[in-house]
Amino acid sequence: MARQIAADLLGINAVTLSPKEPFTWASGIQAPIYTDNRRTIAFPAVRTHIADGLAEYIKQNFPSATVIAGVATAGIPHAAIVADKLELPMSYVRSKPKDHGTGQQIEGQILAADKVVLIDDLISTGGSVLGAAKAVERSGAEVLGVLGIFSYELPDSTENFAKAELSLHTLTNYSTLIQLANENQDIDQAELNSLQQWRQDPWHWLPTQTK
Repeated sequence: MARQIAADLLGINAVTLSPKEPFTWASGIQAPIYTDNRRTIAFPAVRTHIADGLAEYIKQNFPSATVIAGVATAGIPHAAIVADKLELPMSYVRSKPKDHGTGQQIEGQILAADKVVLIDDLISTGGSVLGAAKAVERSGAEVLGVLGIFSYELPDSTENFAKAELSLHTLTNYSTLIQLANENQDIDQAELNSLQQWRQDPWHWLPTQTK
């Protein structure tokens, strides 16, 4: 499954690898990768692979789930498809409460007795989805775990999920994707080495020197 989803993301250009001319994230980190998993919803076969993978994981690991919740905005369509497959209620969680109307942060319905699985498209440091988890917990419901399509596997995310005492599972990850890109000759060995170094220490990584 991990290689299939990684191949899907590369195949639809949801991921761009650029170790020589990195992107700058809002955090200030220079990153040799840009990921736009919103593209996945435009490709029926890809979004089916994703939904099937997420639904199967929930059935195997969270059989007591009563609500599937998407993290706004990119997690919403995947949560909707998975909830439909599992015949479970679906809700979504905003990044912050609305500044008008009733001021809700959770849309749909999550009750105090519910057991919730949160779905997001991409895990970097985990900040957004862990914020959503706190909102769900404030409602009195239990968050069983967090599922995603892709993780950068950054040390910060490992630490943040451990502190929150929440489990995280993604269908594929950075290590799998860059290894597959190397096998496909999309990147050479020097670029693969540079990409591996970035994941281990993104704050101090330097771009690959252009020959």
